[in-house]
Amino acid sequence: MGRAAPELLDPARYIFVQDVQTRFSDMDSNQHINNVAIAAAFEDARVRFDLGHGARALFKNLRMMIVAAGIDYLAEAHYPQPLRIHVGVLAIGRTSWTLGQLALQDGRACAYCRATICATDGKAPTPLPDDLRECLTRGMIRPIAEG
Repeated sequence: MGRAAPELLDPARYIFVQDVQTRFSDMDSNQHINNVAIAAAFEDARVRFDLGHGARALFKNLRMMIVAAGIDYLAEAHYPQPLRIHVGVLAIGRTSWTLGQLALQDGRACAYCRATICATDGKAPTPLPDDLRECLTRGMIRPIAEG
């Protein structure tokens, strides 16, 4: 995965924000937040986006699985400041959708994640229900502001 496109580093474009508290145990030997801890913070924010935006209630009998995820680490993050994670839908397909997530600490971009989630019946990809598709459409990242 290459560097995140500059337009995806604008927090104003994202529809949802979640603060995730860092923990002392998230630090590594270099005294910054470990990459695995940042990945876990992105996971937490994805789930809270699903809950807060109403998508989770529309999963019905489907299982949702991460089928691709990539993280660009842009700057060090440090304990004890929280991560502010912005979440928005980048694309909606027939059986999956892709989220963009931007992590800031003290107003500075420190990581960007692109994650694709697929709906499955437990055996194979399954088309997204119409009500879930409508909900995800409401969560699309905002267009670039015209200057």
